[in-house]
Amino acid sequence: MPHVVEHPDRPYVGVRKTITMTTFGEVADRIPGLFAWLERRGVAPAGGPFLRYRAIDLAADRLEVEAGVPVARPPAADGTEGEIFAAVLPAGRYATVSHHGHPDRLAGVIDDLLAWAAKENLTWDLTERDGAELWGCRLEHYPTDPRIEPDPNNWDIDLEFRLA
Repeated sequence: MPHVVEHPDRPYVGVRKTITMTTFGEVADRIPGLFAWLERRGVAPAGGPFLRYRAIDLAADRLEVEAGVPVARPPAADGTEGEIFAAVLPAGRYATVSHHGHPDRLAGVIDDLLAWAAKENLTWDLTERDGAELWGCRLEHYPTDPRIEPDPNNWDIDLEFRLA
């Protein structure tokens, strides 16, 4: 059942890519590298990885997505970051719902969350420009560690969409 939670600012390290629905792996497959990058610096993750949707333009099959790993404090820049950056997921109220199963089965869960929010008269942190949805913070959070549970059919996924 969807519900609303309050989150503080949450620091993370991530990478950002502009992708299509068929090239999703270009960003999602970067998550193991983020964990390795943190490990080399002696920085422990502060939770499971996530995908952050910045812009969604389904008509043009164009998405701007970040793969991220939360941290208590980002490591100091040492000049070897490359595409990796440090940022903060913004504090605020988030509509959230959990899903157990393959990420490919999230479409109906997302539709249900959007419909629930409409019924509750909730407004998203969302603007539209040139046919694209620009989200303040829209997350798929993956608390299941794929190194321990490699079968995506057994993963837990939390959707967190920031409210205006």
